[in-house]
Amino acid sequence: MTQTLNKNPRIEVVDALRGFAVMAILLVHNLEHFIFPVYPTDSPSWLNALDQGVFNSVFTLFAGKAYAIFALLFGFTFYIQMNNQKKQGKDFGYRFLWRLVLLVGFATLNAAFFPAGDVLQLFVVIGLVLFVARNWSDKAVIITAIIFLLQPVEWYHYIASLVNPAHQLPDLKVGTMYAEVAEYTKTGNWGEFLMGNITLGQKASLLWAVNAGRFFQTAGLFLLGFYIGRKQLFVSSEKNLRFWTKTLIVAAIAFAPLYTLKELIMQNDAIVQQSAGTVFDMWQKLAFTLVLVASFILLYQNKKFSNAVGSLRFYGKMSLTNYITQSIIGALIYFPIGLYLAPYCGYTVSLLIGFATFLLQVKFCKWWLSGYSKALWNASGTDGRGWERISNRSDRFCLSLHKTFQSIFLFYRRKMLYFCIGKTKTKPLKREKLWNRLSTHNSLNSKFRLSRTEVSRQYLTKM
Repeated sequence: MTQTLNKNPRIEVVDALRGFAVMAILLVHNLEHFIFPVYPTDSPSWLNALDQGVFNSVFTLFAGKAYAIFALLFGFTFYIQMNNQKKQGKDFGYRFLWRLVLLVGFATLNAAFFPAGDVLQLFVVIGLVLFVARNWSDKAVIITAIIFLLQPVEWYHYIASLVNPAHQLPDLKVGTMYAEVAEYTKTGNWGEFLMGNITLGQKASLLWAVNAGRFFQTAGLFLLGFYIGRKQLFVSSEKNLRFWTKTLIVAAIAFAPLYTLKELIMQNDAIVQQSAGTVFDMWQKLAFTLVLVASFILLYQNKKFSNAVGSLRFYGKMSLTNYITQSIIGALIYFPIGLYLAPYCGYTVSLLIGFATFLLQVKFCKWWLSGYSKALWNASGTDGRGWERISNRSDRFCLSLHKTFQSIFLFYRRKMLYFCIGKTKTKPLKREKLWNRLSTHNSLNSKFRLSRTEVSRQYLTKM
């Protein structure tokens, strides 16, 4: 049976795919020790061989691809949010800008524990592309996405180097900045670590993304995800499954020659490596990313596979929380500010730590999103009593906050009622205005909507 976005705006495969991407990012970051390259120096030969195999496997499968899936789904999520607002006659664009501002805060929190490795700040900057393109035609969106993915700046530098052999790429001092980050990370000083990460670390991360071709690739992936949302290509239908089958075949065929060309180009001069080499590196990673996405979507149609990866849906629904907390956990495990286990963890052990972290996060997500009912006051309730049922722990948490703030408000309301009745020196007109405002407040339960005759000094003192 074909799903539609109108009937079911939350598509399960998208949550699972997002969970898969965040899990893969977690594994890659653990192998990198969260950009802290300190490893054992005296491991036995068999463990070194195993470590090398683990490193090659994980990086071939996920490095540069997991982030790309995350970026693709960022653009798709933008479409979903925009479409929901459009149905209500609203323009989501400016609300999206406000969310980007909020994302700056989350990016800063993540960067504080992740030296020179945060991707959220990149998403904030490139997210402006989605704002600009939100009302473009489908044709304009996909053409612009393709232009971005072609890496025009890198091609400019490559052609310029052919015309003028003296042409040089701009030196962004990324290596120098990473060296400074490594130095203060090794000191284990909390203040220096946190402040350095949110200043120098974020700068190094953004400039590294420029050098690595990720600026244009991310913009292209955002628009591609936006286009996929418009065309509803994540919706389960025979037509869409044929599309993803073709995508899998084409991407798989394209990957091998692109990878081979990248390896050949990397044997040339530095400027060729950094320009044309970057282009083909981004292209081969994009091809493999599409292989992963298409394979996951097609496999998800199989009930056994969807049940086997069912936990990824919970993980994907809380992707931002999981992404940030994995950085905090990683810093506390590997860095001198925490347990400083980096010198004792090779790639194999780091991978096991990554899996353990993933399982703990999944368990937390299931607990947080677990379903059981709780009554919540809602004036628009459908049962005639103003009550509706909520079914997960996150809503219960929001309910607790709601009740807390309501209690605080009611406390001060009672104090003001006492002031109106008890303070004889208050001007009568002022007391009357305060009383009318407080006694008719619509947001309060009828239990607290008291008539004037019910209120006295003695009653208020008992409240």
